[in-house]
Amino acid sequence: MIKNVGIVGAGQMGCGIAHVSALAGYTVTLYDLSSERIEAGLATINGNLARQVSNGKLTDEERRDTLARISGSVDVNDLAPTDLVIEAATEDESVKRKIFGKICPVLKPEALLATNTSSLSITRLAASTDRPEQFMGIHFMNPVPVMKLVELVRGIATGEKTFKTAKDFVASLDKTVTVAEDFPAFIVNRILLPMINEAIYTLYEGVGSVDAIDTAMKLGANHPMGPLQLADFIGLDTCLSIMQVLHDGLADSKYRPCPLLVKYVEAGWLGRKSGRGFYDYRGEVPVPTR
Repeated sequence: MIKNVGIVGAGQMGCGIAHVSALAGYTVTLYDLSSERIEAGLATINGNLARQVSNGKLTDEERRDTLARISGSVDVNDLAPTDLVIEAATEDESVKRKIFGKICPVLKPEALLATNTSSLSITRLAASTDRPEQFMGIHFMNPVPVMKLVELVRGIATGEKTFKTAKDFVASLDKTVTVAEDFPAFIVNRILLPMINEAIYTLYEGVGSVDAIDTAMKLGANHPMGPLQLADFIGLDTCLSIMQVLHDGLADSKYRPCPLLVKYVEAGWLGRKSGRGFYDYRGEVPVPTR
């Protein structure tokens, strides 16, 4: 039975998962190495809850109660009472392994451990912990409070009880589960990221401008957001790392990251979060950079 949820990482995804978990009635501990990131994260959660109040989706009392259920901490020992810990750190396997090495010793033996990875092997991550049977992938979509889907991914060792508990937990958040097998990038990103990469190739080869490509896909394929705009929203570094996981894991040239994507990441133009990507966000209105 899950009552206390630990979230590792107070970034965009971690804060989103904390938001929906606390809203569903769980006690949440938001752990990060940086107290500044925790403070910024809690402010973001409050802002997103306030938006739900102004949209009529929540009452102000529900907003206050939700916030009261979340506590931030820079002390890993505060994860000790949790029943489920979801790691939502950067999409880097060595970083995630280090985190598991640090948090596993403080967890209860029966506590479940999950990762929000969008592409990495659940089996391999589970094997780096002391509880592979109690480990699985719970992959939320961004932005977490808005997106209805969660991909559940079992590693080769994940126990049936762990899977069922995770499924019940996700259902309690009013999210829809899709079950994916443990292959690189699972379902959503296996399909989505090569499409984004192809859009970048289309730009790289001069087939169309940023504006032309995004307009074409919004109006021609009825996508709510153009692929280059979406890449900026996801973060070009994240897009690149997922393409590299696909390319390394499946050894197929169709997953080769576009050289232009590599160049943007090398320039530090990571999209919305850094102020520039395929669009420049430093003015009042985003302007295409190509």
